[in-house]
Amino acid sequence: MKLWGGRFTKPTNELVDEYTSSIQFDQKLAQQDIKGSLAHVGMLASCQIISKEEAATISKGLTAVAEKIQNGDAELSEDHEDIHMNIEKLLIEEVGPVGGKLHTGRSRNDQVALDMRLYLRESIVVLTDLLVQVQESLIGQAEKNIDTILPGYTHLQRAQPVRFAHHLMAYVFMLQRDADRLKDSYKRVNQSPLGAGALAGTTFPINREQVADSLNFDGICENSLDAVSDRDFVVEFLSNASLISMHLSRLCEELVQWSSAEFNFIELDDAFSTGSSMMPQKKNPDVAELVRGKTGRVYGHLMGMLTTLKALPLAYNKDMQEDKEGMFDTVDTLKGALSLFAPMISSMQVKKDEMYDAVQKDYSNATDLADYLVQQDIPFREAHAIVGQIVLYSIEQNKYLLQLTLDEFQQFSSSIGEDIYEALKPESVVNARNVKGATSRDQVKEQFHHAYHFIDGNKSWIQSYEQSAENSNFLSF
Repeated sequence: MKLWGGRFTKPTNELVDEYTSSIQFDQKLAQQDIKGSLAHVGMLASCQIISKEEAATISKGLTAVAEKIQNGDAELSEDHEDIHMNIEKLLIEEVGPVGGKLHTGRSRNDQVALDMRLYLRESIVVLTDLLVQVQESLIGQAEKNIDTILPGYTHLQRAQPVRFAHHLMAYVFMLQRDADRLKDSYKRVNQSPLGAGALAGTTFPINREQVADSLNFDGICENSLDAVSDRDFVVEFLSNASLISMHLSRLCEELVQWSSAEFNFIELDDAFSTGSSMMPQKKNPDVAELVRGKTGRVYGHLMGMLTTLKALPLAYNKDMQEDKEGMFDTVDTLKGALSLFAPMISSMQVKKDEMYDAVQKDYSNATDLADYLVQQDIPFREAHAIVGQIVLYSIEQNKYLLQLTLDEFQQFSSSIGEDIYEALKPESVVNARNVKGATSRDQVKEQFHHAYHFIDGNKSWIQSYEQSAENSNFLSF
């Protein structure tokens, strides 16, 4: 007999049990479910809905169940559908019928919403910490390569020289936006739905604020219908996760390109590469490729969640059981990618000479030649046309700009002097870009300063969460 089976005259079909059961995946919420139950039972005692002795017995039983689940000694069964009913069944086996009082004043609807918020709250903190580690690995490589110059690209065509440090710092700032979005979403996750009941609240004189406070929530969901049907916080997380995945995928694409023989700008460490079963010479950037590939998986979970929710009436519907697997898989996918990323970036070999050689064998300093002519009081559009002609000439002569003689330059403009050779050197080109956010040495060092400031802010935010978690007191009643 199901715990809810009093109204039924026969058991559910075995295929229905198998199809509707969620214990295969929602067992991930076991510790969150027990944490929420401990807070709930403490509140029931404080409100004199159950006795302090009953609450103490139930709390002790929940602690024992938590240890059994953690140690793998508890049998979780499809017969009990989900993690909530399994824990309640284990609790009753542990302490007897008094365990059935735990569910007083709540429903699985507000219970599962609470568990998911607790789970996602913890995951956001973990993922923010992993983002910080990736940021620090990128800054570490950037600081070591502040004087390394490589071609910068637009349309995957060489455009202008940049410092390799400047290129890496672009991803540090991308990831900071990701961290900011996660931290901002936390406040919408961190609202307690417990006490909303199935949809309309409860007749018992519970204290919702006490439960919220004991679990370190910022407050409660103010409308009971919204509390049990809201999954905006899951959609927002999946959206944020999709942006993180997209940023990682873009960097992975560059790592794959840069490590190819055609670029030969970096070499990934052997520990983050794989070989071929047929071709013994191969060293494949499989980790970067797989991170890139799993981006589609994360996008899919976002689209799936939006589609599930798009036509649901209030309040809870069984469709919403589909809210968990995608969320769990996204958290696990991101944890895996970010955990690998920091050591992969830190250990990669940067081929400075190859990068510098590449930047000398292109026309990416052409803009600087145009700027040089502008400084000689030639209008930019005219300067642009002159440089276009010089580049065309150079291509026909199989030369690069720095290989042209002064006479060749002056065929196109008498304003070009001997100082053009210094102006077109890669070092001069990058240092000439000295506006805020640009690629000069001073500006890149300023970016380091800004990055360390917001990374320290991320760390402080994580530390404040950890301290509040240590101070939580949901066992008192």
